[in-house]
Amino acid sequence: MKQEGLKIAVIGSGFAGISSAAYLAKQGYQVDVYEKNAEIGGRARQLVTDNGYTFDMGPSWYWMPEVFEKFFNDFGYQARDFYELQLLDPGFSIVFGWNHVLNIPADFEELCQLFESIEKGSAEKLKHFLTEAEYKYKVGMGKLVHKPGLSLMEFADMDLIKGLFKLQVFTSFSSHVKKYFKDPRLIALMEFPVLFLGAMPEETPALYSLMNYAGLKLGTWYPKGGFGTVIHAMKAVAEKQGVKFHGDTAVTALKVNGKQVTTLISTAGSKDYDGVIAAADYHHVEEKLLNHIHRNYSEKYWDKRTFAPSALIFYLGVDTKVNRLHHHTLFFDEDLKQHAHEIYKDTQWPSKPLFYVCCPSITDPDVAPKGHENLFVLMPLAPDVKDPEEIREHYFTLIMDRLEAYTGTAIRQHLDYKSSYCVSDFIADYNAYKGNAYGLANTLMQTANLKPSLKNKKIDNLFYAGQLTVPGPGVPPSIISGNVAAKALIKYLNK
Repeated sequence: MKQEGLKIAVIGSGFAGISSAAYLAKQGYQVDVYEKNAEIGGRARQLVTDNGYTFDMGPSWYWMPEVFEKFFNDFGYQARDFYELQLLDPGFSIVFGWNHVLNIPADFEELCQLFESIEKGSAEKLKHFLTEAEYKYKVGMGKLVHKPGLSLMEFADMDLIKGLFKLQVFTSFSSHVKKYFKDPRLIALMEFPVLFLGAMPEETPALYSLMNYAGLKLGTWYPKGGFGTVIHAMKAVAEKQGVKFHGDTAVTALKVNGKQVTTLISTAGSKDYDGVIAAADYHHVEEKLLNHIHRNYSEKYWDKRTFAPSALIFYLGVDTKVNRLHHHTLFFDEDLKQHAHEIYKDTQWPSKPLFYVCCPSITDPDVAPKGHENLFVLMPLAPDVKDPEEIREHYFTLIMDRLEAYTGTAIRQHLDYKSSYCVSDFIADYNAYKGNAYGLANTLMQTANLKPSLKNKKIDNLFYAGQLTVPGPGVPPSIISGNVAAKALIKYLNK
C-alpha cells in the first residue's frame, strides 16, 4: 500500500542503507539518507587519487550476483543497465609457497580435475559437498536471509522444518569439511571464506558451506570500475524513486516521545520523521544517539559478542607491472589455524599472518594509470587492537618481503601511491564497534534470531539494518538486510 507524505530517515549510506531507502521510497515514503562522510557508500567507498588510481576501500569480492540482480529487477532494471560484469578466471588463487599455487578455475569440471590431482577421489567428494551446499544456499538465500528474526514462528515453514537436518546448523564447518577432504590445501581452500568473514571454522555452523557453493559454482565476478560503480548504481535507482542523500551530515541524536522517534538531530539541523532505519553501526546508534532507557542492549552485551575480523589494509599504486598476481590472490604460506587463533582467541597482532592481494588493474586497466598496477593488500586482524603507524609499517615490511619474493618485483621501489587503513580508521569513519570490518561472526549463537534484533524493542518506529543484525555480514546480506528492515517498518506503519 502506497504511503504518501510520511517521512522516513535512513542513517548510513552503505549497501543496507541505500537498499532500505530505495524500497521505502518505492512505496511512496519521503526518504532522506544521512551520511557522516562526504562520499556515500560506507565501507564500499572509493579512494580516487590525484595521480590516476581508483581504489575500492572495502569490498572486493562480487559473489552471489543474483542478489544484486534482484535488487535492480525490483525497480525495473538490470545490473547491466549500470555496469559491466566480468567472470574472473581463475576466480582466485591461493599461494601455499613460491612454487605451490592453486589457481581456482571458473569451469567446474576443471575445478574437479584440480581437486583430483591433489587428492585421489576428491572430485566426487567435491560434487557431493557442493550438492549439499547448493541445498543450503537455496534455502539460506531463498528463505532464511529474508526472515526478520522477530519471532520463532517465522520458522514454522514445512520446507525449513523438513530441511533442518540438511542445513547442518548444529554441525561445525571444520568437521564438515574434514569429513570430505584430508589434504590441508583443500581444507584451507574450503575454510577461507569463513575465516575472512566469520569466525574460527570450528565454531561456524556447517550451514555456511553455502559460501563455498557461491564461490566455487556461481563464480567470482568483477564489476568494471570497482564496487563504487555498484554503490552509485544503487544510489541512482534510489534517487529515481525520490530518495534524497545528505552527505557530510552526521546524525547526533534521535529524539523520542513515548514509544516513537519523532525528530532526528544532525549537524545540518533537526527534522521530524515518522520512522527511522538505522543502517549505521548498531552499537554506535544505541550508545550515542539514544538515551540508555531506549537501548536494546547493554555495553556488557556488546562486549561479549564475537566479532568478525578487523583488517590492516594498504592501498598501493605501483608504476610498473607486477608478475604472478591474479585479480584475487590469497597468501596462505603461513599457518592458517595460528592466524585464526590470534584473531579470535588471543586478540593480538598476528605473528605469521596470512594476507590477501587484490590487483583489479589486471582485469580493469581504468583503475590505474597505463602501465601501472593497483594493489589492495589486506591482512585480517583482531578487532580492538592498537594500530599506531610503527606497527602498521612493521607489517607492511613483513608482507612486502613475502610479496616481492613471490612476484620477483621490487614493489617498494616502484610505489607512487601508498596509504594504510586499520582499526582506528574503521572507528573514525564508520563508528565501527572495536574497529570491526565485517560485523558479527557467524557463530551458532549469533545466527538468525540470535543476532541483535532488527527492531528496537522500546521504540516502535525504529529499525536496524546492516551487518550487525540479520541476516549478517557481507555485501549481499547487507543488501537483503535493507530490504527486510524496510518491509518491517512498512508493516508497522501500515498498522
